[in-house]
Amino acid sequence: MANYDYKAGKRRLNNILNNKLDVIKKDKLPSEDSFTFDNGYDSLVSAIFVDIRDSSTLFADGDKEKVSKIIRSFTSEVIEILRDDDNLREIGIRGDCVYAVYTTPQKNNIYELFEKTWYINTYMKMLNTLLRRKRYPEIAVGIGMATARELVVKAGRKGVGINNLVWIGEAVTAASNLSSIGNKEGKGTLVYSRCSYTNFIDEFVNKNGDKVKKWFKAVVSPEYGTYYHADILDTAFDNWINAGMND
Repeated sequence: MANYDYKAGKRRLNNILNNKLDVIKKDKLPSEDSFTFDNGYDSLVSAIFVDIRDSSTLFADGDKEKVSKIIRSFTSEVIEILRDDDNLREIGIRGDCVYAVYTTPQKNNIYELFEKTWYINTYMKMLNTLLRRKRYPEIAVGIGMATARELVVKAGRKGVGINNLVWIGEAVTAASNLSSIGNKEGKGTLVYSRCSYTNFIDEFVNKNGDKVKKWFKAVVSPEYGTYYHADILDTAFDNWINAGMND
């Protein structure tokens, strides 16, 4: 039998269920050190998910060493792009997906994450070029980004050091869902929630002109609401790839 003290468990559950949560509204989400099991923060956050298409086929390849090199190449540099941000609050790998969550109190924070998405899209072109040279399978991804107010709480087992932040709201779930439809059925690789799009598009237009609005296609979905998909590459990075990546 499991060595579980169910009577002590009931006491812990009653403490959790009867405890009043101190919800703190804050524009900028603090670091994890500020969280306790008795508080939570209500803040505007944005999430990015990068999800491999048809990963089951890749993982079924008999050459496990080759597959490990492909997966490590994918995760290593996507993490490198996502982690370079003072507003990063969580980053990780879920199966065949790399994700990151950020505090984004201002529009310029959301715009900077938007830039990361198209930089990752360009990186995938570089990775596939290198994979093609080695005659390895190429991989496609969907990249989803969403922005929303979230209630963020610490969850786990108090007193034993096993805990993590839990994101209660739409941003993390929506980004994950949007990444799953990117690069499928005629959709662009990059998929943005309505809130993300409305917060970055004006700055994108200011930098590049009205023509960029045509790069996005709006979709109204009963499942995901309104979202926008596109395929955007970083010009300098893309030019370097096309020139042969020799330096």
